[in-house]
Amino acid sequence: MARTNRRLARSLILAALAGIGALSGASYAAPATCARYIVEASSSAAAHQAVERVGGKVEQELEIIHGVSAQLDAAQAAVLRASAGVRLYADRSVGTRSTFASTLVSNASAGTPLTDGSAVSTPIYMYQTDYPALVGADTLQKAGITGQGVTIAVLDTGLWQDPSQQYSTFTMFGPTSRILASIDVFNGGSGAVTGDPYGHGTHITSIAAGGAVNMAGGYLGIAPKANLVIVRAFDGVGAGRYSDVIAGLNWIVANKAKYKIRVLNLSFGATPQSDYWDDPLNQAVMAAWQAGIVVVAAAGNEGPTPMTIGVPGNVPYVITAGALTDNNTPYDGTDDRLASFSSTGPTYEGFVKPELVAPGGHMVGSQQSTSYLANIDPGSMTVYQTLFTMSGTSQAAAVTTGVVALMLQSDPTLTPDNVKCRLMAAARPAITSTGTLAYSVFQQGAGLINAVDAVNSSATGCANVGLNIAADLAGTAHFGGPANQDANGNYYLMDLGASKWGTPLTGDGFTWSRGFTWSKGFTWSTGFTWSKGFTWSKGFTWSKAATWTSGFTWSKGFTWSKSLPWWGTNGTGLTATKPASIVSWVPNQ
Repeated sequence: MARTNRRLARSLILAALAGIGALSGASYAAPATCARYIVEASSSAAAHQAVERVGGKVEQELEIIHGVSAQLDAAQAAVLRASAGVRLYADRSVGTRSTFASTLVSNASAGTPLTDGSAVSTPIYMYQTDYPALVGADTLQKAGITGQGVTIAVLDTGLWQDPSQQYSTFTMFGPTSRILASIDVFNGGSGAVTGDPYGHGTHITSIAAGGAVNMAGGYLGIAPKANLVIVRAFDGVGAGRYSDVIAGLNWIVANKAKYKIRVLNLSFGATPQSDYWDDPLNQAVMAAWQAGIVVVAAAGNEGPTPMTIGVPGNVPYVITAGALTDNNTPYDGTDDRLASFSSTGPTYEGFVKPELVAPGGHMVGSQQSTSYLANIDPGSMTVYQTLFTMSGTSQAAAVTTGVVALMLQSDPTLTPDNVKCRLMAAARPAITSTGTLAYSVFQQGAGLINAVDAVNSSATGCANVGLNIAADLAGTAHFGGPANQDANGNYYLMDLGASKWGTPLTGDGFTWSRGFTWSKGFTWSTGFTWSKGFTWSKGFTWSKAATWTSGFTWSKGFTWSKSLPWWGTNGTGLTATKPASIVSWVPNQ
């Protein structure tokens, strides 16, 4: 009887549905599939209205780029794409720029070999990280320059507050947190960051500003007393979206004055798919620079292929960091070398990137043992483990960010352009035993970062000369750099001896950030192409060591008026279609 009733009920329902279809004269249609977009207009309010006008759903207000993120179906997107005064971008994926994590040391397993071949038989506080000494930050720390009073914003995967990293300072009134604010944009932006399930943000933050010390009193991080603002924009496996990252940048710029944010670390990236100025994430980064925040970006881990600098490292204004490895001999600088994964320039628009290199191979940093990265390593771990090694330009960017905080404590009046100027003027290029460059300028930029010389530098006006960020953001002028390609496929720098680019600075050598407008020098349609192939077999052998001399300046040892050849694999054009990189996994170096 029950079965008969169920059949009858089912028949009645089907009949009713059929009747509805007959009355309407149309069959059932599935709802249109929507996708995420970023919509820009003359203002965020205008973008909001444009989305609502076509029936789309606005998700986030992105005032920093005069836009919104929105859900649109194909028909709605087509209408907006054809609308005057509206620009439409796909909400691309973006990911962190670190590599495989490995266990470093554990309180519970003292004596375990480290990944760099040595061993520690004492608690983690005895471990001496080598990178503060490698860049000279330890010297500044002993002189009281620790980043105190400077706020670093880290836009990443969150933060686990490792007790050993001392994310608090102690005063006569008790402990005071160095974390001034946090916001979890990934989870809607309505709450504070409560952890770091991926682990990348914690690792980066501990390198830039970790306050842990060893038994000798040396700090493990670069700017151990800097204040912090933490913005989470990535999920538990290191993946994110343009809209969330831009929303995070929007919040940082809006709260710059409130928390005295002076430097911003961006250790993530995506493959460029447009000119730098036509990328909404880059536009937000440029707005942050214009607002007075020093932006440090990772170059990417796509090296040694040429023209692999990622977004937002391809923004000409910002400081882009490539990676050095100490070759697993932390206290022997004679065999230090460029990390083979470190992305190299030039950019599609001809700018020299990275600006400099910093330690980025098998970097020691804090991480929760339950995080995704800590457990992706095949090695077993215990709940007591707090220090892990990772490699990548993410870590190199973190070192650079810490150095910038030291510079800003020493001289709070520095503008972002002059911070960049002094960093590049103070950097040390890798040279061979004969005094020639071991790596081209497209691989190492100005050379290895030097914190002491950067803090003590008096250089001004030597970075971003010829560029106009206000015009760039307004869309009235865009700029190209000095890189070109000769008939044999070699990249070289144009007009180094000319007054419009590369004018030598007394005692400082050349800097590599100067640009010129597109109307000068060359045009994309007639100047050069990037389609010629060439091989690394003619270039530098990665296994050879190079000396990062402390006394060399760009104006000595070679003539920059000559073309500087550089060999690599096939270049690609502006119509790159490679999907955005989420995480580039490469072995620790």
